[in-house]
Amino acid sequence: MSSVKICKVENKSDLKRFIEFHYDLYEGNEYDVPNLYSDELNTFSPEKNAAFEFCEAELYIAVKDGKTVGRVAAIINHKANKKWNHNSVRFGWLDFIDDKEVSRALLDAVEKFGKSKGMDRMIGPLGFTDMDPEGMLTMGFDQLGTMPTIYNYPYYPEHIESMEGFVKDNDYVEYKILIPESIPEKYAKISAMIQKRYNLHVKKLTKKEVFEEGYGKKIFEVINETFKNLYGFSELSERQIDQYVNMYFPFIDLNLVTLVEDWNADKKLVGVGITLPSMSHALKKCKRGRLFPFGWWHILRAIKYHKTNIVDLLLLGVLPEYRVKGANALMFSDLIPWYQKYGFEWAETQVEMETNEKVQSQWQYFDIENHKRRRCYKKDI
Repeated sequence: MSSVKICKVENKSDLKRFIEFHYDLYEGNEYDVPNLYSDELNTFSPEKNAAFEFCEAELYIAVKDGKTVGRVAAIINHKANKKWNHNSVRFGWLDFIDDKEVSRALLDAVEKFGKSKGMDRMIGPLGFTDMDPEGMLTMGFDQLGTMPTIYNYPYYPEHIESMEGFVKDNDYVEYKILIPESIPEKYAKISAMIQKRYNLHVKKLTKKEVFEEGYGKKIFEVINETFKNLYGFSELSERQIDQYVNMYFPFIDLNLVTLVEDWNADKKLVGVGITLPSMSHALKKCKRGRLFPFGWWHILRAIKYHKTNIVDLLLLGVLPEYRVKGANALMFSDLIPWYQKYGFEWAETQVEMETNEKVQSQWQYFDIENHKRRRCYKKDI
């Protein structure tokens, strides 16, 4: 009989325990970048997280010898299941001590929940949507994490792969990109050419355009169209779009946001590049994910004063028919001078499917390093 007890999160006290476990497990780890406690609370609140319009979830805590030793979220994204024509339960926010009895009990709880809802497959690590962290780190354990991604100990994938039934479903890659001293010559030539030949042009935003003139919504409509065929993606709803506009754009430096418009099509928005100073070092200084008493100052220094040498390429998307026209080159021809001005030394891409050669080809003119890999697993249940 297992000595691990699985407890369902039922109240605010349980949720606090669920969130706090990650801070306990990774305390002192030099590579883990903790999420803000307030952001975690909002993620698991149906009132705050618009994904609950089409998702349902249960959270579990593993207890052994009276101590919290693991956690996991079991999530069913009904919109994604319908889009991809399968019945999958996702597992996310998976953390556990190095004890296979614990990891097995947590995933058994997800499987039991999935079966009770008529699901026939488990997949993960995945969140409610693509806007949440996804994929278990399998390479790059000695690399600093990022705000949008998961860091985990090396024993995590070892546990998963030792369990019967779990196999690879999808792999992601991530890159470090050295910021060049000047715009790559190829990019400069392509940018000049496509402005003349295709009448594509850079668009820089104001706060008024984002919040009052509809550009915030337009940006995420492009993201919806760009990401629609990517692994596990479900289209962002109107409420989700409003949520992300209000989450990111009040504090984002609009110099680091570049759009591409087609002036032959009434200035149609065709490309989006949302980048921001890395929050990794600042978040590590937010004790247990709290902004107070001093965490807010480190966040402010990164966002407003660019006190970091890293820039995160948060969301990049170009409509399919414009990728072959070189819209990406135009976007980075605008962004690179800003990176140089702010003193960024290198950029961190976010997760890219290993099979997405078109996305990875845009880095061919840069000095890059594939420094991380991560994996999503699946199991028939």
